[in-house]
Amino acid sequence: MTPRDIVLEQVHHRETFPVPFTLWFEGDVAERLDAHYGGTSWRERLTPYIVGAGSVDTMGKKPAGEGYERDVYGSLWRMDRRPWHLERPALPEPTFEGYDFPAAERFTSPEAEAAARKTLAEHADSFRIANLGWGLFECSWGIRGFENALMDSAAEPDFYAGLLDRFTDLYMDFVKRSVRLPVDAIMFGDDWGDQRGVILGPDRWRRFLKPRWARLYQAVHDAGKLVISHCCGSVADIMPDIIEIGLDVLESVQPEARGMNPYGLKKQWGDKIAFWGGLGSQSTVPFGTPEEIRAEVCRLCREMGRGGGYILSPAKSLQPETPTANAVAVVEAFTDQEASD
Repeated sequence: MTPRDIVLEQVHHRETFPVPFTLWFEGDVAERLDAHYGGTSWRERLTPYIVGAGSVDTMGKKPAGEGYERDVYGSLWRMDRRPWHLERPALPEPTFEGYDFPAAERFTSPEAEAAARKTLAEHADSFRIANLGWGLFECSWGIRGFENALMDSAAEPDFYAGLLDRFTDLYMDFVKRSVRLPVDAIMFGDDWGDQRGVILGPDRWRRFLKPRWARLYQAVHDAGKLVISHCCGSVADIMPDIIEIGLDVLESVQPEARGMNPYGLKKQWGDKIAFWGGLGSQSTVPFGTPEEIRAEVCRLCREMGRGGGYILSPAKSLQPETPTANAVAVVEAFTDQEASD
């Protein structure tokens, strides 16, 4: 089977050997691995099970002075610190008066589509996804400011619903453009949760976000594509809802967040949704020993991969604080499981 075939089998809840994986790096981690291995040949061991590309830049940030960028909506972001953060929102007040909401054409270009098609063509044997970046909730606070958006959901519900409707209509256009690409799935991103639970709260999430995401997911399915969503934090309280509206794969799966132990999720929901992630980026990867990392990867492959419905990955890219020995352990544990029975 090709890497694409293996991923599709897992997404459709059929067990495979090996378990497909993804592994990405931030900061200087990859360079430290180059030094450890004495070159870059180790990178060739990382099977490209999943390859992403996109013709839509859902933020479209441009330079706006040293250390700053401005997105298409008009919000100003500070980029010279990690993590980058919102400095000044485009809509400081809950009103659209005098504001020109951007059209979809401002987020894409023929050059971006051509580049995406080229990347996808170079990885015909991989499971290919079209990335759509930030989602509805994140865009709402990106244009209003985080505290303002949360207050809007409680104190200005009509405005907040109208704002989300505008973003949903925009994203429907993004979906129409993205499903034209030769991809297997559309991947959205929307961090609904923090470590404790759903940021808006389950009830407001169901009121404001659920019906709008249901509309977008249906559009993807109508085009014959799978739906993948990235979401950080805890979404344990809305797992039945995201399954109900048609999410095929939940990506990230942070085991440190409340209710997000991957083995518990697998036991309760593993026949209804596939999980992608599960190796702790706030615990096992930075603070475990190499032996503990290898043992946890083996357990994830064995228990999460049983019966299909799993893609192995750290919850986050390997972060700069990852010790070199631990990064080596992750790479070798992921690739060794391809060769062992």
